[in-house]
Amino acid sequence: MTDPPTRSGPEFASGTRRTLSIVRGEGAALWDDRGRRFVDLGATHGAGSVGSSNPDVAAAVAEQARTLLYLGSGYRNPVRTAFLERLLGLLPRSLERVFLSNSGTEAVEAGIKFARSATGRSKVVAARRGFHGRTMGALSATWRRELREPFEPLVPGFSHVPFNDAAALDAAVDDATALILLEPVQGEGGVHVATPEYLRAARAAADRTGALLAFDEVQTGIARTGRMFAFERWHVVPDLLLLAKSLAGGVPIGATVTTADVERRFRGSHHSTFGGNPLACAAGLAALDFAVRERLPERAERLGAVARTELARLPPERVREVRGLGLLIGIELRENVAPYLAALEDRGYLAIPAGATVLRLLPPLVIADAEWAAGLAAIREVVAHGPG
Repeated sequence: MTDPPTRSGPEFASGTRRTLSIVRGEGAALWDDRGRRFVDLGATHGAGSVGSSNPDVAAAVAEQARTLLYLGSGYRNPVRTAFLERLLGLLPRSLERVFLSNSGTEAVEAGIKFARSATGRSKVVAARRGFHGRTMGALSATWRRELREPFEPLVPGFSHVPFNDAAALDAAVDDATALILLEPVQGEGGVHVATPEYLRAARAAADRTGALLAFDEVQTGIARTGRMFAFERWHVVPDLLLLAKSLAGGVPIGATVTTADVERRFRGSHHSTFGGNPLACAAGLAALDFAVRERLPERAERLGAVARTELARLPPERVREVRGLGLLIGIELRENVAPYLAALEDRGYLAIPAGATVLRLLPPLVIADAEWAAGLAAIREVVAHGPG
């Protein structure tokens, strides 16, 4: 029996709009149910950094599923311990405590709770154009009005300042501030890169007032920007680091990493039934090992440089600006991006928007050099000649 014509399908509020039905993936390639091959330039929304169905991750998941599929967090588990040790080994020594959850928005929610409890304050300062998730606390930190308005009133105590305006940030942070919450690169907000001065000002404001500084690296973390973590580029270390997306090679996971001091001052409780489950931790361990062994940060830096050279040739009458770091790239057009995305899809390339006019590229970091070059050529052709 088929759905009535007035229904689009059984998914509710899923964000599904495209008619493609993807059934298989390998590396940077995706196939639909008609056997057509596409190149992933962003379809996996940054969660596919190690490639679709990465063999190392798939093998780790299969083996773990046969061994121990689920365990509550009240018990020790060697794969979780190994994953946490691997993750912390990649971070500054001050970041030494981890709460595991299932997604980026959960990592943000935990960070907000930890900051409010540890400081005894309620105010959260975030940035305009920022995106931190869609649950109520994370949505309160998110800037986009169209995402916020249907669910208001949201959680009180949140304010937003202009991104990359150090003076405005410093003025907004005071002795009532629990948390400064920023993205080193605003992905959903149009791929805007933080300046070193802005992040240093955020660190100084937190130190001056006793607030905590959190970097939302859900999209930028795990080699995406040419460093294992984007904050490494500026040598500004946060009190909380929020991770998800590619952390477990496409398996759902979230991590809120913080200091021992924040843990010591935390009052109350926070818990996740599936957070830190053995399956996700096995995938995470395999994904981190793969990223380090294959030197994915260096690969993202190199391919990002190739893209900047190629995309600099885009016609200025159609393109306002090209922005980004590593393999997180935004092409700001002078008109709506949707027809350009459709034209790329027709040519076998799947990219995504970042707002109404920005074409966002988030390819797997394992994309072959030739495939990346072909994708950039397709973008140049579509932009130069228009989507029609």
